[in-house]
Amino acid sequence: MTASETRAIVTLSLLAAFADGDKHARERTEIKRIAEGLAGDDGLHLPTLYQDVLMKRVTLASIAPLLESADARHLAYEMAVCVCDADGAQSDAEQRFLEDVRQALQLDAGASAQFAGQADALVTAPLTAGDWGRTAAPAAAVPVPVPAPAGSDVPAPTEPAVDEAELDRAILDASILNGALELLPETLSTMAIIPLQMKLVYRIGKSHGFELDRGHIKDFLATVGVGLTSQYLEQAGRKLLGGLLGKVGGGLLRGIGNQAVSSGMSFASTYALGHVAKRYYAGGRTLSTQMLKDAYADVTREGRNLQAQYLPAIREKARTLDAGKVLAMVRGA
Repeated sequence: MTASETRAIVTLSLLAAFADGDKHARERTEIKRIAEGLAGDDGLHLPTLYQDVLMKRVTLASIAPLLESADARHLAYEMAVCVCDADGAQSDAEQRFLEDVRQALQLDAGASAQFAGQADALVTAPLTAGDWGRTAAPAAAVPVPVPAPAGSDVPAPTEPAVDEAELDRAILDASILNGALELLPETLSTMAIIPLQMKLVYRIGKSHGFELDRGHIKDFLATVGVGLTSQYLEQAGRKLLGGLLGKVGGGLLRGIGNQAVSSGMSFASTYALGHVAKRYYAGGRTLSTQMLKDAYADVTREGRNLQAQYLPAIREKARTLDAGKVLAMVRGA
């Protein structure tokens, strides 16, 4: 793609992020941070794009003509869909925006609807945990005695405790999988990272006796400092600016071998979310907001250090994945 097409896609993604007009100030701050932190080549100055979007100095009508190639138009639409879906089902305003995008880019209605349906399926998939692919054999659960009634001669029964070693393996497996997804070129692979993180938190909460819904998990992610829309923008933005997003075949192999494209942020963020969720639900959800934020920051740093150690496993996992397998994982198939 040309530099102007890359700029147009990033700008369209930012427009999509604010299409519903209901972004929390916390999420706006994160999006601004990402725009300031992503480095672009060829004079692509993201903070300026961010300001242009907020000040309404750019419009869909001014962006669409810059997307000259069919590949660029399709990628722009896909990223806009994923940005709108990142925090859940689309609002009416987002649906209208995406239809305007489709028409402005002159895309086929059937193919566009098919992609939008796949993205919707990712964000609405059941939270019940799936199999992320083990890195080690499961350990047996440790039985814990349950006191018998006073004066009873009946031996005390046992019930399985929370298997901390098994949860640690699940967190590591999910971190490796999401690290691998960060290396894949398809937009839907990037989209799958957030739902898989939510499924991990659900599994951890359930193992400690908490039946969680999407609203609670979103609140937990927001509390520790993970914005859904901003996280997707950062992941996809790094791929796009690294020349990986949207490519297939040779682009995939090039991406796996090029750590400049991938910062390992998905491995680290998933690792941190898992371990902070373990502390939070094991402690009966008593940690304060500041304690959660501090713990997440600390464990994220730990995850970044570990990412290099597990890079071979991440690369190997990436070689076994494709979009179909990713969709099946998120759906729990």
